[in-house]
Amino acid sequence: MPEYSDAQLTSTGRASLASSSLALGPLDGRYRPQTAPLVDYLSEAALNRDRVHVEVEWLIHLCEKRVLPGLEPLTEDQVAGLRRIVTEFDESSVAELAETEAVTVHDVKAVEYFIGDRLEGLGLARLRPLVHFACTSEDINNLAYALGVRDAVQQVWLPAARGVVEQIRELATAQADTPMLSRTHGQPATPTTLGKELAVTARRLERQLERIGRQEFLGKINGATGTYAAHVTAAPAVDWQEISRTFVEGLGLTWNPLTTQIESHDWQAELYADVARFNRILHNFCTDVWSYISIGYFKQIPVAGATGSSTMPHKVNPIRFENAEANLELSCAVLDSLASTLVTSRWQRDLTDSSAQRNIGIGFGHSLLALSNVAKGLRQLDVNVEALRADLDTNWEVLGEAIQTVMRAEAIAGVAGMENPYERLKELTRGHRVDAARMQEFVKGLGLSEAAERRLLELTPEGYTGVASQLVGH
Repeated sequence: MPEYSDAQLTSTGRASLASSSLALGPLDGRYRPQTAPLVDYLSEAALNRDRVHVEVEWLIHLCEKRVLPGLEPLTEDQVAGLRRIVTEFDESSVAELAETEAVTVHDVKAVEYFIGDRLEGLGLARLRPLVHFACTSEDINNLAYALGVRDAVQQVWLPAARGVVEQIRELATAQADTPMLSRTHGQPATPTTLGKELAVTARRLERQLERIGRQEFLGKINGATGTYAAHVTAAPAVDWQEISRTFVEGLGLTWNPLTTQIESHDWQAELYADVARFNRILHNFCTDVWSYISIGYFKQIPVAGATGSSTMPHKVNPIRFENAEANLELSCAVLDSLASTLVTSRWQRDLTDSSAQRNIGIGFGHSLLALSNVAKGLRQLDVNVEALRADLDTNWEVLGEAIQTVMRAEAIAGVAGMENPYERLKELTRGHRVDAARMQEFVKGLGLSEAAERRLLELTPEGYTGVASQLVGH
């Protein structure tokens, strides 16, 4: 690989790093349009904005509670001015923080200086010592991460996930009565309906979304080792636990009253485990849909101008579901790693959580990309009813279950000649294709009661679906 001078890189390579083709990873490159909504919540810039937000609100809170002599609640204009530091946070703010951090070699300290430098312009220079008052970096970081993850989940990931589940649910409702041959262990089995099978997936996914929707997002602000030692030393008469609780809850988070230097991150592990479980259920759905496409149960609607295969023009490849599979696997790998890493910490603090949490956006990004692909894939599916019917019509042996169960019931009712029903159906059907005529001939020779015989003679694989269509509503 050729080497370039700094001047050359400035005019060539570095100037074009915004190009998607030069991004190190696909989430910020090829797939940027699909994952861009997460940038507002889980990027480095968003983290710094949220850090500024926490620091500003802490300063406002301390003044409002008059925790120190000489402090008074700020005026509405002063509060508005401080909050503009957050709302006006932009690319130039990011660049300024980067320059400061290059000197401090500490990201949160750079945020403290960033805010302090703006207080004089607001007529609040005397409050500069109150910025980051009694805080350790983790007091700011844990709250900033909680805000970012909460908003990413609630504003971006959950709406996308709910949208996909609703698509599956709508397809299930539309196909509630469409008979389909089941396959257990890959072999023909008791028929179901396509809608019922889709509804199973929808309900599984809905349960996970309900869990994720109830997720608590915890936070703490209690000093270097969670003891409020500096707080109490500076202002011993103040109820610092109450100050902490009201502040954290004022941010819309759940207060964690008992921590070491770090908030324990258990809530994050819980959330990531639930999202990973959702991913895995959706992955199972993708592999099933892929398989149904391969046997012709689903037809893919061609997209005008799109190429299915570079050499085989007849093909429309199920790329949306394949892409989703890969990205769900990647998402789970990251989320599983985060969940296992974040619940451990050496004594009162080590830095593994800090490094790990910088990858939260990657875990959610791959999941969001998968959701986008599943949504597109579902929109391009059409049900091949003819293929479903043909498969049912060539598997009359699946009625063996129904016949031997009716024979058992007849035996209980005292009908003679109903011995060994399972074994007799096994001899008839195992390893043999049985058509409608052979099955009906068998039924007529059993000596069933008139009502039972009539029910079985009227039964077809297509009609042997029980209450499957009714189950779709659950």
